[in-house]
Amino acid sequence: MLNAIKNNALILVIFACASTGLVAVTNLATKNTIAEQQQKQLLRVLNQVIPTRMHDNNLYEACTLVSDPLLGNTEPQPAYLASLNGNPTAIAIEAIAPDGYNGTIRVLVASDMNGNILGTRVLSHQETPGLGDKIDLRVSDWILGFAGQTVTDANLEDWKVRKDGGKFDQFTGATITPRAVVSAVKNATLYLNHNRDKLFAQPANCGAHND
Repeated sequence: MLNAIKNNALILVIFACASTGLVAVTNLATKNTIAEQQQKQLLRVLNQVIPTRMHDNNLYEACTLVSDPLLGNTEPQPAYLASLNGNPTAIAIEAIAPDGYNGTIRVLVASDMNGNILGTRVLSHQETPGLGDKIDLRVSDWILGFAGQTVTDANLEDWKVRKDGGKFDQFTGATITPRAVVSAVKNATLYLNHNRDKLFAQPANCGAHND
C-alpha cells in the first residue's frame, strides 16, 4: 500500500514537472512572436496618427521615454519622434487617463510642430461595453474628433465634455469615460507644447520599455 502511494506521488511529481516544462517552453517559443505582433500593431497605430507622408523614419524605433505628471502617472511614457529628410515633423506620445470608469485608459496623442493634433487613439481600456467603450475606434468614431484641435491658454475651458461646459460630446449614460479621455488628451498636448524641442534632443532609449 505504501509503495503504491509513493509510486502515485512520484507519477504526479513527474507529471507536474513535465507540465511546467511544457508551459515554459511554449512561453519561450511564442514570446518573440507575440512581441513582434505587438510591435506591428503599435506601428500601424502610429502611422494612423502620424501620416506616412509626414515621416520617413521608423516611429517605433525613434522613441524616447519621458516622465511628467501631465502624462497621467509617474511611470516613464514613450514618445515617438517623427522626422522627414532629417527634419522634425511630429511627435506621438502615450499617456494615461487614470480616472476612467473601470480603471486606467491608455491613449496615444500625436501633434505636429505647430501644436496641431494630428490624431488620437485609445490603446487600452476596460470601459463598459455599449457605454464607455465608444472611445474605441472599433466601436465609434468619437476619438477622431480630436484631430485638428489645439490646446492654448485661450481655449482651456473648451477642453471638457459638454456637460461640464466644454465642446466635446459625452456618451448617453457614460460621462466619466469621455471626460477622462478629453482630460488626458488635453494634458498630453500641453506636455508636447512645452517640451517638443527637448524631446527631439533626447536619445532613443525605449528598448527596455518596448521589450
